[in-house]
Amino acid sequence: MAILEIKKYPDEVLKKKAEAVTDINGDLQRFIDNMIETMYNANGVGLAAPQVGVLKRVIVVDTSPRQENQSLIVLINPEIISSEGEILSEEGCLSLPGFITRLKRKEKVFVKGLNRKGKEIEIEATGLLARALQHEIDHLDGILLIDKISPLKRELFRKKFKTKK
Repeated sequence: MAILEIKKYPDEVLKKKAEAVTDINGDLQRFIDNMIETMYNANGVGLAAPQVGVLKRVIVVDTSPRQENQSLIVLINPEIISSEGEILSEEGCLSLPGFITRLKRKEKVFVKGLNRKGKEIEIEATGLLARALQHEIDHLDGILLIDKISPLKRELFRKKFKTKK
């Protein structure tokens, strides 16, 4: 297994829409293993393939260190099929190091996709898991955390980011 490079804002790959996975093969399995290792190495709770430069619809999520009764989830071609409620909470992103903001997300989501063996699964999620799934699926559509904040906050982020370079 290998640690992959996590792409950071403003890398263009982060703004592109990922393509559906059509072939679940050994190369994909190795890539998923590398994504998992990369996520854990970065102390993240989720990682989407575009964050490591691969425009495929694959996410890995593990909220177990912070949420009881959870374990590693691998989803291929995930989609949110329904959602309920709304909750405001803090959120960060491995591709936006050091940036944390309060953001409204759906409180409960129902997600379907394929597991790494190609079997269709459905997940009902609340709390941190619901937030992480929404966040990672956004990445598959080229949507970043900063795309969901107010224009003023976005401009302040961009100015702060430019001074860090």
